[in-house]
Amino acid sequence: MNGLKARLRADLNAAMRARDQVRMRTLRMALTSITTEEVSGETARELSDDEIVKVLTREAKKRGEAADAFESAGRAGQAAAERAEGDVLAGYLPAQLADDELARFVAAAIAETGAAGMSGMGRVMKVLTPQIAGRADGARVAAEVRRQLAGDG
Repeated sequence: MNGLKARLRADLNAAMRARDQVRMRTLRMALTSITTEEVSGETARELSDDEIVKVLTREAKKRGEAADAFESAGRAGQAAAERAEGDVLAGYLPAQLADDELARFVAAAIAETGAAGMSGMGRVMKVLTPQIAGRADGARVAAEVRRQLAGDG
């Protein structure tokens, strides 16, 4: 078993002993999502830590979207529960890039690809995505790439 999955299981056991319902519920859900991902496809396989981070990122994003939906529907209690689950998941994800750090990554990727104008966005994203995986939301990255390419082109 890889390191991150083992840590999730150990933290689940600790949450069960501490009777921490939010952490327990969230870690069970995360481990279930990881297992589902492992058995999907042609053959069952063990996910790498990077793949687990992608699963956890996807789950954290779902929690944020659900919290926003509950908030707009006037269900503050349910929104708070979703945010609490998102906070638990955030503890297992890499630190998010600050705006200035993201801008530097984007500028370097644009320089590396020689992209100019919006037609080069795909090339920039292809270089950039593996470098910042899990450390910035894709929509945020795309917006920064668009902003810099529009300035260049």
